[in-house]
Amino acid sequence: MRRIALASMTGTVIEFYDFFIYGTAAALVFNKVFFPELGAAAGTALALATFGVAFVARPFGSVLFGHYGDKLGRKRTLVTTLLLMGLSTLAIGLLPSTGVIGWVAPALLVLLRILQGLAVGGEWAGATLLTAENAPAKVRGKYALYPQLGPSVAFALASATFLTTALTMSNEAFLAWGWRIPFIGSVVLVALGLYVRLAITETAAFAKRNEAQVAKKLPVADVLTRQPKEVLLGAGSTMAVFAFFYIGVTYLTSYGTQQLGLPRPTVLAMGIVGGLVFAGTTIAGAILSDRVGRRKMVIIGNAVSVVGGLIAFPIIDLGTAASFGLGLAIVLGVVGIAYGPIGAQLPELFPTRYRYTGAGMAYNLAGVLGGGVVPLIATALVATYASSMAIGFLLAGLSVISLACTLLLPDSADETISAEAPAPVAAA
Repeated sequence: MRRIALASMTGTVIEFYDFFIYGTAAALVFNKVFFPELGAAAGTALALATFGVAFVARPFGSVLFGHYGDKLGRKRTLVTTLLLMGLSTLAIGLLPSTGVIGWVAPALLVLLRILQGLAVGGEWAGATLLTAENAPAKVRGKYALYPQLGPSVAFALASATFLTTALTMSNEAFLAWGWRIPFIGSVVLVALGLYVRLAITETAAFAKRNEAQVAKKLPVADVLTRQPKEVLLGAGSTMAVFAFFYIGVTYLTSYGTQQLGLPRPTVLAMGIVGGLVFAGTTIAGAILSDRVGRRKMVIIGNAVSVVGGLIAFPIIDLGTAASFGLGLAIVLGVVGIAYGPIGAQLPELFPTRYRYTGAGMAYNLAGVLGGGVVPLIATALVATYASSMAIGFLLAGLSVISLACTLLLPDSADETISAEAPAPVAAA
């Protein structure tokens, strides 16, 4: 199990690292490299919009790779998603600027971002199933947390990479070519991830299924006809997690440098701290879910998020490096309480024959609602109200919605990961 968990976490860290370095670059330099004629504010908004394009692609990635993951196996599908992510990220690092090839540059940027979205859309469900389908039921939350650590560790690594480039070169050099280093250098990490993933075996639950358990219809058709309620409620319960996280990893990076006037190295250093706090609460939430239940931990996480959204942004607006770091730690810290348990919770809602598709659809639909749309709304809110507190109210409201959806989900901690259908959704 330790070897499987490590393989799952390694690949997820690499895929999300590739995904997040785009977000960091979008917040810091893409407005100047790909949208230079729009000005700082409009260019940043459009750069963040290209970041959000991937969230539209993620549900399609969950359906596409979920189909092959449920039909052909988890391992081969995860190798494919890693390759797609790695090649797309390398291409972004090599992409000429708008000043060189004109409008073709931002058009290709959007296309490559869509490919990244497809890849990460198929990644999460497969990575969590590697651990969840192999782990003993009583410690499923503990082992399912390993792929859940991918986003927090990846964000810390992405911040550290950009911090290193910021400290070792001038702003002019960073803008001209330094931002490309994390994208091109990620090839080394992708090679490592492929080595690890090729060495693992197929999950036990998938390997044990027989022909009678193979979905006769498309997996996505089975999901939509048999368990649409679980998909929608699972997405709703996870929506606030995405909203908080992507406000922290993309929008606040831009807000700290452009609105608060903090030095870029300071903002990136605080990102490392925030990523580590997120990792700590993810570990705690996942392990506790084995003792008190997935549903209860997600309820606690969403309830704490209501408070976190309301207190974090007044702290951030104090404008000091320390207050920015504390506010970012709150924003990312509350995320982990609910995010840790969902690595086991969402897979437990669906049977083996379409679990990859079902869990992936719920997760990535939440990504569209919370991660793709909210950072764009945040930009408009701050422009309208001249205060980040409006974002705090938005996040608190989303947390209430997620809390309500979680209350309508059953506690899945006692479910066996097998080809059997799970218990029906029950009201709290």
